[in-house]
Order: sequence, then structure tokens, then C-alpha cells
Amino acid sequence: MTQVPRVDYQTDPSQYKHLQLRFDGPVATLVLDIDENAGLRPGYKLKLNSYDLGVDIELNDALNRIRFEHPEVRSVVITSGKEKVFCSGANIFMLGVSSHAWKVNFCKFTNETRNGIEDSSKHSGLKFLAAVNGACAGGGYELALACDEILLVDDRSSAVSLPEVPLLGVLPGTGGLTRVTDKRHVRHDLADIFCTTTEGVRGQRAKDWRLVDEIAKPAVFAQKVQERALALAEQSDRPADAQGIALTPLERTVEADALHYGYVDVQIDRAARTATFTIHAPRGPQPQTPAAIAEAGAAWYPLQLGRELEDAILSMRTNELEIGTWLIRTAGDAEGVLQMDATLLAHRDHWLVRETIGLLRRTFSRLDVSSRSLFALVDEGTCFAGSLLELALACDRIYHLALPDDEARAPKIVVGETNFGVYPMATGQSRLGRRFYDEAPALEAVRAKAGQPLDADAAFALGLATSNPDDIDWADELRIAIEERVAMSPDALTGMEANLRFNGQETMFTRIFGRLTAWQNWIFQRPNAVGDKGALKVYGKGDKAAFDWNRV
Repeated sequence: MTQVPRVDYQTDPSQYKHLQLRFDGPVATLVLDIDENAGLRPGYKLKLNSYDLGVDIELNDALNRIRFEHPEVRSVVITSGKEKVFCSGANIFMLGVSSHAWKVNFCKFTNETRNGIEDSSKHSGLKFLAAVNGACAGGGYELALACDEILLVDDRSSAVSLPEVPLLGVLPGTGGLTRVTDKRHVRHDLADIFCTTTEGVRGQRAKDWRLVDEIAKPAVFAQKVQERALALAEQSDRPADAQGIALTPLERTVEADALHYGYVDVQIDRAARTATFTIHAPRGPQPQTPAAIAEAGAAWYPLQLGRELEDAILSMRTNELEIGTWLIRTAGDAEGVLQMDATLLAHRDHWLVRETIGLLRRTFSRLDVSSRSLFALVDEGTCFAGSLLELALACDRIYHLALPDDEARAPKIVVGETNFGVYPMATGQSRLGRRFYDEAPALEAVRAKAGQPLDADAAFALGLATSNPDDIDWADELRIAIEERVAMSPDALTGMEANLRFNGQETMFTRIFGRLTAWQNWIFQRPNAVGDKGALKVYGKGDKAAFDWNRV
């Protein structure tokens, strides 16, 4: 059996094959110029500025470079380096030759990257303009939809379209359907027409239907792009004169059954189908002023931790499909975590601290939407405090070891101010709010104990632990719980976990992930899409799709 190469989510601009970054004062321009011969996997060409996972990996990296290395940038123009085509979306031939798991993981990462654009606009003052200078279809339009504004060239041929339903028998699954309605408020009947035609909508009609914000003739398109980019920049509060920090390469060791970073360690037990993530607390004195933080740069603990944990989550999601249960541990001194939190809160309006909080927010959210069972293990030596307590609150269950006869050794958790909304979920709720359905008595009881180390019994009494076995029962209870979990259907678990984790108010983001988890996941397995005569399989071959006409 041929060994499939691991996917590496780490890159930098010197390695880009598909994107170009340009900087001009407060405006950055991100140019899509996709190399059709540089797909991440063999078997397809990335024609017409279509993309695969490799392109999105570069896009995710480019966004982080702008966030951290160029604080002077206040608006980002996303445009195309190809003539007459902006982006034709996800490469159809790539989808046709990919496994179901690959397609869904690809869509999820694409979702997260586009959601990250909106997250930066909302929280970091980084504004985005899609300068659509050619045909814009499918995932290309979904990328434009993630931006604050869309400017379409009015050249009588360039159109925006979501042709997945009529062309491929699948959905605009990385946010297309949701953003057309929830974000752009396109009228229902017009959206129905738009999503069932392949040719798309162009010019004034595209603007009238709210599919784009403005149109411009080719002769003045570049001028209009510059004007709108500068106008968007005026809405930003990012600093004009700050010095960025270099996102240096992560120091990482990849082994057959382990991933090792500076503060994150992943050990894989293939026989048990589990992976144990251990996240280490800060070591030694940490910078406490913006100047000292900037001097530490990418080695500043919360920034390094966020980058390492993000890489570990993405690597495990893509490369270790059979490892369905992740056990989350922490290690180190809780006081160091709480001191870090105090620094984050004291300087949360400083651009670098704000961007670091944003990275942690998006990384914790990646845990929420990972289709893995998550168990937190609060045992000896752990430090689930403040920001690191978010890791436990993201889990499906929290097991907290009770040592009633040894107060000194008894593991404790500490609730901090950061647990009350600094890292909101996709629902907009804090994880504590989600846990207690935002019910005031429960949250007030937890807040009354904030800052106090809580042993297993105290945590259990507050509802912060699922189970509090003592040292006699700990090993057996944990073993049974894990063995039972890994024996269950991963499909059923994925659906169950997604429903239970997002139990609060629906938002655009939760609707996007919900539709991906349920609708697109199902449609991607139906014969009408991926059967021998399915629309996705016969695309480009000159054959007509053969549909099962039964409505299910």
C-alpha cells in the first residue's frame, strides 16, 4: 500500500506557489495567481485559479503574516493575477479524486480560514475588500463573501456564481449558502435562482440583488479598488507606526506516533485509537509590558502556544483519521498561566496582544469544531487555569482526580477572568456560558469562586467536572469510559458531538459548520454526487449525470 504523504500546514512567503503579498502603507494586496501544476496531490491541474488544500494553507499563513508582521496594514485587497478570472473555486477534479474524509477536512479548513477573515474584521480592525476582476465562482465567490465588501468589474462578462447544485450535485459548502442569506440578505427567491444557475449574475443585477456592493467599469476599476481600500482602512484602529514581529518557523519534531513542540506534545496510542495532547504552562519569568512582549516576538508564550496548538490540531485532524478520541492534559504551574492572563487582560488593547488573543480564540474554536471526542484529564501535575481551562471547557467531558487525603497533591483547576468571554465560541458565548446555558445562578456561583484553586469535589459541586473519581477508581473509570467511546460509531459521535457542543443561540458561523457537518457531509456520500454517474464524477468528461430521482 502506498504511504500517503503527511500534510504540513507550515509554510512562509518564500515557499508560496500560488499567492503573492504586496504592501503599500495601510493597504496590503493578496494576489491569487495559482500555479495549475502545483497541486498538493497528483491527479489534477489547478486551472482557472481553482484551489486545493495547498492554496488554503498558503492563504491561512498569509493572513497570519499580515496580522502579526504588518501591523501598519489596515485593509487587505484580495484579487486575482489571472486575466478574466478571479477564482473558480475548489478544484472539481481534486474533489472528484479525493476521499470523503479529505473533502470534508478540506471544506472545514476552508471554512475556518474564511471565518478567520471575518473574525479579524470584527475583533482586530483588519478590513477586507474583494476586488473581483474576473469570473468568480463557487469557493471563489465564498472567499469574496467573507470580505467586508465586494467590488465587481463591470466588463459584461465577469459574473459571480454558486453553481455547485446544478453543476456538481453538492452544496456551496464553505459558507456560500449561509453568507448569501445571513450576511448579504439576498432575497430568498433571488437566492434560489442564483444557486440553481451555472452562468451566475453580473453587472448591475449583481449589485441590485446584493450579491456585490459596487461595480466599476474596467477603465476605473483599479482606481475604485484603491479608493475603497483606503476608505476601509479609515475604519481600522490598527497602529500606523508599530513594528511587526516575524513569525519564525515552529520548532517541531514529527515521529511515527508523536508530535513534539516547545509547549505542546501529542502522543498517539494506535491500539487504543487515542491521542494524548499535553499543553505545558509557561516556564520561567514572562514579559509583562508591550515593549517586553514585542522583544520576545514569536517566542512569547501565548503566541508560541497558539501557533503550536493550531498546527497540532490541524495535523492530527488531517493525518490521523482513525485516532478518534483526544485526551487533553496540561502540565506545569497554574500561577504562571494566571500571570500570563493578567498580562493579556492588562494590555488587551495593544495590537500585538489583541492579535495573540485572536489567535488563541480561533485555535480554541478549532477544537470545538473538530470531529473528535474530547476528554479533559485533570490529574496530578495539571494546570487547567484561566486560558488553559478553556481547553477543558471545550471538551465533551472533564474527569477530575480526587485526592481527599492529600491536599498538597490534589490537582486543582482555577477559573479566571479570561473564562468569561475573552475567547468566545462560534456561538458568541463563552464556554462557561455554553456549559450552563447562560443561567445566572450557575455562572454567579462559578464567578464567586474565580481565582480560587478548586479540587475535584469543589469543581464537581460547581458543575465544572463531569466526574470526580478518587485514586482508587480513577484508572478503571477512565479506561472504561475511553474504551466505550472508541467502540462507538464515529459517524454517530460526530453528529452527536456537534449538536451537543453548540447548544446555544445560532449564529452565521454555527450555521456554516452545522451545514457542513450534516448536509454537505451527507450529500458528499450520495450517488447523485459521487456515484459512477454522479455529477461530481462525470464533470468534465462529456457525460450527463444520472440521478436517483427519489427525494430523501
